[in-house]
Amino acid sequence: MSAADNPARPGPDVRLCALEEIADPGGKGFRFRVEGRIFAGFVVRKGELLAGYVDSCPHAGWPLATLDDRYLTRDAGHILCTGHGALFTLDGQGATNPCLGLRLTPWAIEVRGDEVFTA
Repeated sequence: MSAADNPARPGPDVRLCALEEIADPGGKGFRFRVEGRIFAGFVVRKGELLAGYVDSCPHAGWPLATLDDRYLTRDAGHILCTGHGALFTLDGQGATNPCLGLRLTPWAIEVRGDEVFTA
């Protein structure tokens, strides 16, 4: 079952948080549960960039962050998979092995005023 087919994946217009709750630069993870299924997503923020992704390494399938909301490298230049150290550009492209050439799965989000919603 793909992330899109997951019944726990929230539909559009679900409020995630206030924009100020996501560090700049930084990230924030979100978990949703329905009928024993879990959907995990995260949002990264750096300056004007705000992007949402399914929280799953495209190589291994596990969540990217092992510590809450620590999705970015220390210099905030990349998204980090803490499971094996792979790096992704902030637009979700795999930058190092074993994820080189792979992409994170986008999760549509939008900012309305000073709040973040699913799109």
